[in-house]
Amino acid sequence: MPRSLGGDEVGATVLPCPKGVEMQIKDDIRNEIKVLAELLLQRKWMLATAESCTGGLLGHTLTNIPGSSTWYAGGVITYANEMKISLLGVDPLVIEKYGAVSENCVLQMVSGVCKLTSAQVGVAISGIAGPGGGTKDKPVGTVFMAWQIKNRNWVKKFQFSGNRQEIKLQSVQQAICGLVKGVSEE
Repeated sequence: MPRSLGGDEVGATVLPCPKGVEMQIKDDIRNEIKVLAELLLQRKWMLATAESCTGGLLGHTLTNIPGSSTWYAGGVITYANEMKISLLGVDPLVIEKYGAVSENCVLQMVSGVCKLTSAQVGVAISGIAGPGGGTKDKPVGTVFMAWQIKNRNWVKKFQFSGNRQEIKLQSVQQAICGLVKGVSEE
């Protein structure tokens, strides 16, 4: 039977893990966020997030760190394509031609959320968490992420496995890792 990770760290429900693994996941995320927070504070930069398939889990996870308002501007959950277009300025033709789960879409999402919030750093996530919605070209677990630091951006495609909650959690972990790597290189 699925159970909650508990505490206030992540709040996602996952299948039972071997003893101690859940705590390690929570500790790893918390430690990475603390590193990210310090990097952002040192540079006096703010972070913004644009989430689709994670449904706000990334923002939730970031704000579980006390003092996050000093480095996290906020985020936008744009689950519906219309919200990606109206709130983040994603070109409807990009969604029509490439789909919402695409490199092109997440690049426009991250640009839009940074512009909307005036943040120097951003990340956007769009994917297929399942259990349905996958196709041959984009099976369940396909997730695109884009990061932006000032005027530099990059995209990565992931193919995660597991149930819906596990895919969302893996997405959050990779988004944070990408942020730490990107900000530390600046």
